Amino acid sequence: MGILSWIIFGLIAGAIAKLLTPGRDPQGCIITMVIGIVGALLGGWIATLFGFGGISGFDFRSMVIAVIGAILLLLLWRVFTGRR
Repeated sequence: MGILSWIIFGLIAGAIAKLLTPGRDPQGCIITMVIGIVGALLGGWIATLFGFGGISGFDFRSMVIAVIGAILLLLLWRVFTGRR
């Protein structure tokens, strides 16, 4: 159930990350959702490494971890894709 929860969090986190990061993004809604899912998984993995990851349900702490992971991945996406 853990991976499925991070995917659901990722869909929500991708939308929140898109709202919280200023600037224009060339990708569409689908890429943003994928970035949100992967970012949430990345955030959950990093948080678990530091000992405060792992989710047991939908709570605020897990949502914050997912949003932070999605924001980090969205910023990395912008760095690597740059302006075209």
